[in-house]
Amino acid sequence: MNKYQFLPHKDYKEYSVEEMKERAISFYEDLKRRRTVRDFSSRSVPREIIENCILAAGTAPNGANKQPWHFAVVESADIKKQLRDAAEDEEHEFYHRRAPQDWLDDLEQFDTDEHKPFLEEAPYLIGIFSESYALDEEGNKEKNYYVKESVGIATGMLITALHNAGLATLTHTPSPMGFLNEVMNRPENEKPFLLLVVGYPADDVKVPDIKKKALNEISSFI
Repeated sequence: MNKYQFLPHKDYKEYSVEEMKERAISFYEDLKRRRTVRDFSSRSVPREIIENCILAAGTAPNGANKQPWHFAVVESADIKKQLRDAAEDEEHEFYHRRAPQDWLDDLEQFDTDEHKPFLEEAPYLIGIFSESYALDEEGNKEKNYYVKESVGIATGMLITALHNAGLATLTHTPSPMGFLNEVMNRPENEKPFLLLVVGYPADDVKVPDIKKKALNEISSFI
């Protein structure tokens, strides 16, 4: 295996301390506006926006630069219907048979159930898959590293990029998610990570009045 050639890092840009402070607080204030929504408008979104947000996600740090992710973007109404039907089947089992009562109690305040109309309403669904291993041109397996960590970071960057572009998202994780491989025609070396719902929020959308933990509750400085 050939080693990478190392080049000067000319893309790094340093800011003054004051500008760093301003950029940090400005970014935080913008991300505070991000909310998960469950009611989407059917308004169309130019594909170019989705493509560039995925390219942004693809810049995420990852194990040994294996980039062990795939983003399967769904626009087709027929595929959306198939995904909704399969997801609602799994969610019905979850809400009525599989979920422990304490989990259901925690979910009750969010007024969710097995019905997922947003899977057909939103203009885009993005199936995010993690590659448990890669395949070379001859079909031989190649090991990937830190797959869950890498895909998790890329997913967070994708959500942030979509928010920055002016779109709303919903992270949907029906369990189990094996049907995503079948409906989206993804190979067996890819494991569903989550289904991201993307679009404009509905005009009358409401979100729960929740609070985020304070700095001293989520961090420590040693």
